[in-house]
Amino acid sequence: MRKTVRIVFNTLRTLSFEKILRLLRLTLPHPLFAILGFYATVKSFVLAKEYFPKTNSTNGVGNAFRHALWTSLIAMYCSKISSPRKALDFCKRMTDLHEELFPNEPLEKKMDLHNNHVGMRLFEELLPGTHRQFFETGFFIELLLDKTKTAKILKSLEDDFKDDLVYLQED
Repeated sequence: MRKTVRIVFNTLRTLSFEKILRLLRLTLPHPLFAILGFYATVKSFVLAKEYFPKTNSTNGVGNAFRHALWTSLIAMYCSKISSPRKALDFCKRMTDLHEELFPNEPLEKKMDLHNNHVGMRLFEELLPGTHRQFFETGFFIELLLDKTKTAKILKSLEDDFKDDLVYLQED
């Protein structure tokens, strides 16, 4: 876990002044959301590495799992201290900002944004049946592991796989 935190801080050090300001505009008005979002980031990295040691940081199915888990956890943690709608709004803004601060190739960006959306949708689907105070990380892990078994390969910017996880063809 210490290594993951170090990676996050080293990554933040690479940001330009303008990008740091954009990050501060998101986090300063919502300090508790920011802390919970950071915790969700670290937790999703650790869990993805545990379940997908070879593809968690590539464009493979482990990366798809990590992004969907990340957004599910941000929404879950933030909804414990605020409304689910506010939690999802912050989650979307945080994860979209991540894609802007650390740009990828267009297909990689589409993959990440799509898998982020899958995680938020999963949270929304579970919300009516579970009081938000009783959500647990395990709820999402089990369902997302099932989704990795049917994940689709994203080949084009026009592809639309609805609520399936997507990943890029590994060479």
